Amino acid sequence: MPELEQNLKEKGKNDLLQLVEQTTDINIYFIRQSHPRGLGDAVLMAKDFVGNEPFVVMLGDDIMQDKIPLTQQLMQRYDQTHASTLAVMKVPHEEVNKYGVIDPGAQSQPGLYDVKQFVEKPDVEKAPSDLAIIGRYLLTPEIFDMLETQNPGAGNEVQLTDAIDRLNQIQRVFAHEFKGGRFDVGYKFGYLKTSIEFGLKHPEVKDDLKAYIKELGKKIK
Repeated sequence: MPELEQNLKEKGKNDLLQLVEQTTDINIYFIRQSHPRGLGDAVLMAKDFVGNEPFVVMLGDDIMQDKIPLTQQLMQRYDQTHASTLAVMKVPHEEVNKYGVIDPGAQSQPGLYDVKQFVEKPDVEKAPSDLAIIGRYLLTPEIFDMLETQNPGAGNEVQLTDAIDRLNQIQRVFAHEFKGGRFDVGYKFGYLKTSIEFGLKHPEVKDDLKAYIKELGKKIK
């Protein structure tokens, strides 16, 4: 990013320059999913980059907040289990049909479930639990074998949850219950709420944002 760094230097934007310099050791690769065939198909596109190693899937429309980052929590669980481990979180029962949901087995440790079954977007009446899969997955490379032979499921798409359920039949798959904060920016109101909550905590804008919200409240009344 030499051009960007030079531009920031010339404009005296030293704070942004420092931020850019801190990220220069990161390599980013892009793979284009030519058609929207589902999350499972999108993950399969990364097979050649991942190789024969465990890897993490992080969905960009789910923002997680906790003292220990959720991805790090999953990595710590993997150090214990050496198995695929997904993040789950309790959701209102009437919303389970929006998610993949687990049928939880015994807890081998507090908050760690040895899952019986994974169900993609179940009917509310038939859902095995209120523990929904949220946008963080630590997966072993064997998931690619499942995805390559996975038939389309809900929405006529290749569902990652369905492939994980098949993987669970040949090797144990665990679910880690997340207790931190989750922000869903995949829909308009969720994006607005997230922006406001993070803005109210940001040292540069929180005071102006508080004043704006108070003034806006007067106008609404």
